[in-house]
Amino acid sequence: MKAGIVGLPNVGKSTLFNCLSNAKAQSANFPFCTIEPNIGVVNVPDPRISKLEELVKPERVQMATVDIVDIAGLVKGASKGEGLGNQFLGNIRECNAIIHVLRCFDNDNIVHVDGSVDPIRDKETIDIELQLKDLETVEKRLEKTKKAAKTGNKEAQAETALLERIREALLQSKSARTVVAQNQDEENLLESFQLITSKPVLYVCNVNEEAAVNGNEYVEKVKELVKDENAEVIVLSVGAEADITELESYEERQIFLEDMGLTEPGSAVLIRAAYKLLNLQTYFTAGVKEVRAWTINVGDTAPQAAGVIHSDFEKGFIRAEVIAYNDYVTYGSEAKVKEAGKLRVEGKEYIVKDGDVMHFRFNV
Repeated sequence: MKAGIVGLPNVGKSTLFNCLSNAKAQSANFPFCTIEPNIGVVNVPDPRISKLEELVKPERVQMATVDIVDIAGLVKGASKGEGLGNQFLGNIRECNAIIHVLRCFDNDNIVHVDGSVDPIRDKETIDIELQLKDLETVEKRLEKTKKAAKTGNKEAQAETALLERIREALLQSKSARTVVAQNQDEENLLESFQLITSKPVLYVCNVNEEAAVNGNEYVEKVKELVKDENAEVIVLSVGAEADITELESYEERQIFLEDMGLTEPGSAVLIRAAYKLLNLQTYFTAGVKEVRAWTINVGDTAPQAAGVIHSDFEKGFIRAEVIAYNDYVTYGSEAKVKEAGKLRVEGKEYIVKDGDVMHFRFNV
């Protein structure tokens, strides 16, 4: 599961990527600095794993991770191949969610590809290019399904009706994610189309350091624009985040954050939001050898969660021993949780909850 960072050239995408992953992607003051997409495996900040580490005192700790992709900047005409358009759009299609970075700060020393700062125009530029590419995809597919629908094929008729609704939305400059599936069959079809604008999106308003806490006029305009999109907006000073990552000690970073009026780096908030955007959640295993956070999809069953550790765990699944995170913290150890009767035994139908501490019994 990957979240792709997108935006116009020079809005701070690669600098943000470096803050998140410490992978040091090239960033500079000119368009198309990023050509090949950079991929970073990023730890998901989670205070719960620190608490489990404190209680269990394991030999090692493994945090949950999420893949973040830094994709080349997009320009007007990308859907027709302008700039790095075809490559850019192909890279987005391979991602599961979009982190859309918008420049919301003034700085005469940093070139804007369109000559002035206007996050609303920038957002619309990218939206239009993505929508045009999706329109091309939808119209090609419609040509095939319409022919099959004329023969009386019920599945083709249902697909044609959905494609027509998506096409109408795109022609009105609306993204495919605004088209609501009317049943599970349509939900499955929508997913199979792999349209770029159907992917969930998170907007990151890149502001100067002074606006990191409360935002600015640019941010308010963005929030107003996207209020009906069911999308989250995060305010982040990418330049300040880059400065924080350069500091060596935890104490220095905390002082920097306090001076800015923040309790934690904005990048930590962003990573957790991206994790949520990808419809992911965490369960834990806790023992003296290792405390580890495991990543699963929201709605996964106990056997599916076990399969993330090893396929044999899923194949031979017998049962799961489950402790709610809050119970583990309240009682302080697995033994005391058992004494209190708070350890549950769950079977194959159990839907794993975020934060469950689990132990699997299996036989292969």
